[in-house]
Amino acid sequence: MVRPPELLEDVLDGIDALLVFSPSGAYYDRAKDVEGADVVVVAPENAVGADEFVELPLAFDDVKERIRFGIEGALTEGVVDDGDELGCAAPLFGDDIDMVARTKVDESRHSGIYDLFANSRAEPGVIRDVFEVAIELGKKGQKGEPIGALFVVGDAGKVMNKSRPLSYNPFEKSHVHVGDPIVNVMLKEFSRLDGAFVISDSGKIVSAYRYLEPGAEGTDIPKGLGARHMAAGAITRDTSAVTIALSESDGLVRAFKNGELVLELDPEEY
Repeated sequence: MVRPPELLEDVLDGIDALLVFSPSGAYYDRAKDVEGADVVVVAPENAVGADEFVELPLAFDDVKERIRFGIEGALTEGVVDDGDELGCAAPLFGDDIDMVARTKVDESRHSGIYDLFANSRAEPGVIRDVFEVAIELGKKGQKGEPIGALFVVGDAGKVMNKSRPLSYNPFEKSHVHVGDPIVNVMLKEFSRLDGAFVISDSGKIVSAYRYLEPGAEGTDIPKGLGARHMAAGAITRDTSAVTIALSESDGLVRAFKNGELVLELDPEEY
């Protein structure tokens, strides 16, 4: 009779690294004795003193997303390489690790999203909330029609000083935050009009309808992108903000940081 551990041999045989998501100390002590594979802990903090550690700055309810993000983080941090075979052990139904999966590192799927979330001034959850609004707009558009939108996240005071209003600011006296479902409906509605949204490090929506004024010199923007993307890149060169832009013409979501394009993806494939 075949025993369960024998069935798992095919899943873990020949892996280059084992990614262990938020393990207990006891689990890690057992995992680090695995022969022939590096053990990488992926968690909010390195509570077990792992030699190889990747920070997980966000909570992911979806285990597939958690694993995908962890793998990209491991690739970004240089603890795994393109083509590596990975085993991934993670909690699925509770707090304890109860599932194992196998996958392969694919450099071509390295989107840049880990660096954007983990190494930006704004809170990671805020960037994720804005990112999800842009993704949904990219998938659905506005009343079935494609639209463009621009969100500037973090360093809001400096961003406001480097921009000017195009119209009244519906958020001027409010204290609403991105991520609230009702607020996100408002963002989608206001995105039909010109100008950028300005959002604070903590997620407060500071303004809509802002015209960004920094010059384009020294901004590394790929050829073919228009004024919205030029402004998106330039404002991140002159401030500590990141920008998330949805293109009306090609429907792609792009993110900029430190004056450079750091992420580009198709909402339909995300």
